[in-house]
Amino acid sequence: MALAEAGVEVACAARATDAAPLPLPGTIDDTVRRITDAGGTAVAVPTNLAREEDVDAMVATTVERLGGVDILVNNAAVTFPGDLDLEMKRHDLVMAVNLRAPLVAARAAVPHMRARGGGAIVNVSSLAALNYIPGLMAYGVSKIALEHLTVSLAAQLRSDGIAVNTFRIDVPVASEGFVANTPGLDRSDWEPTEVAAEGIVWLLRQPPSYTGRNVGMAALRAEHGIMASRSERAHHPSDAMVYDTPLQLP
Repeated sequence: MALAEAGVEVACAARATDAAPLPLPGTIDDTVRRITDAGGTAVAVPTNLAREEDVDAMVATTVERLGGVDILVNNAAVTFPGDLDLEMKRHDLVMAVNLRAPLVAARAAVPHMRARGGGAIVNVSSLAALNYIPGLMAYGVSKIALEHLTVSLAAQLRSDGIAVNTFRIDVPVASEGFVANTPGLDRSDWEPTEVAAEGIVWLLRQPPSYTGRNVGMAALRAEHGIMASRSERAHHPSDAMVYDTPLQLP
């Protein structure tokens, strides 16, 4: 929604569709309707990120329907409770979705970005990348590896004008999925998703020289004065984000 409000034509990719919903709230079709009802442009691209062929098709479909790719936001992730005792098939699924899919997506998208003279990739990470959180070992391993992928891709793609950065969620954010999985938890000091979205859009607005950064929400807020709190405890309204100018890659 934030990208669309900034003038971006958005391809929404996930498994959940109106025809095949998941137990968690939301579908890509619903997101597309919200964007188009507000006057934006969006397409739904059903994708199972655990399947390499789906990820390749996701990029190909986006190029076919929207004419190219300038931006890739790798924000999907899965996890399961467990550490050393986690079944290996679940560990492998966490790695497939959280780490391998972003790599496959980048490999597929970069040639199209190069053809358009540049682009931007944002990988969404977590505080679990830096700190051990009981029950989330595989998730944390996947996220710290994703941050290494950011630095590595940034070095390789700098000369192409393709910026690669990590947006690390180290401030509690009440995503729909997390809320659905934590009933009864006090979230009065958690930020709505619009706050995190503001930070991601800010990253995408930076010049190509701003690359290879693994940056957290807390540091971005402190250093750049962005993502002001909209949590209930902060007594700020959670109004929709408004941008003065369309998002354009430098």
